[in-house]
Amino acid sequence: MTATLQAKKRTVSKHSVLSDLRNNGNIPAVVYGTKVDSTSISLSEASFLKVLKDVGRNGVISLDVDGEKHNVVLNDYHSDPIKRSILHIDFLAVDLSKEITSTVRVNLTGDSSGVKDGGVLQQALHEVEVTAKPNDIPTAIDIDISSLEVGGTLSVADIKGYDNLQINHEADETIASVLPPRQEEEISTGEQQDGGIPENVEGRETSVDGTD
Repeated sequence: MTATLQAKKRTVSKHSVLSDLRNNGNIPAVVYGTKVDSTSISLSEASFLKVLKDVGRNGVISLDVDGEKHNVVLNDYHSDPIKRSILHIDFLAVDLSKEITSTVRVNLTGDSSGVKDGGVLQQALHEVEVTAKPNDIPTAIDIDISSLEVGGTLSVADIKGYDNLQINHEADETIASVLPPRQEEEISTGEQQDGGIPENVEGRETSVDGTD
């Protein structure tokens, strides 16, 4: 799914000008990549959030910069955690016929049978790096944990249904496991390993494989 996002070129990068942009509901941004020189732009934050909701984190966006359109993906963005506003966006222009490398969230689905039996679910891998054509990169990779029993593990090899992707991880890398209750108690006291979900890390980057 591709959505169009309007943007305008900007020539001034003074702090006061950028502050005015943000105060007026706009976001400073830059676009670069395939057949595009690095170009400073600005766009509506409301429009960007709507498009992002429509296409997802890894979706292809048709970026219209003063009438010139580019197929882009969201490469990186910086936000203000207090104001919950976006401060800056990096767009990567892509060739839809060429593969790129990107990071995709791993989403566990279903109710683990091991958890129902009293075990505790641990997710070791929250994101995977994949290589594929831009339109083949999903917002998330779903993996069903319904059959995961106490003491069992699911690995990268258990990811099914994503034939258009190359997953850049070892097949035996653990995604999730269900620990016996006693082992979970040891982990919670720091005797074995740290648990819990890591904080979201900004600065994820998407890269184009090869050179034009």
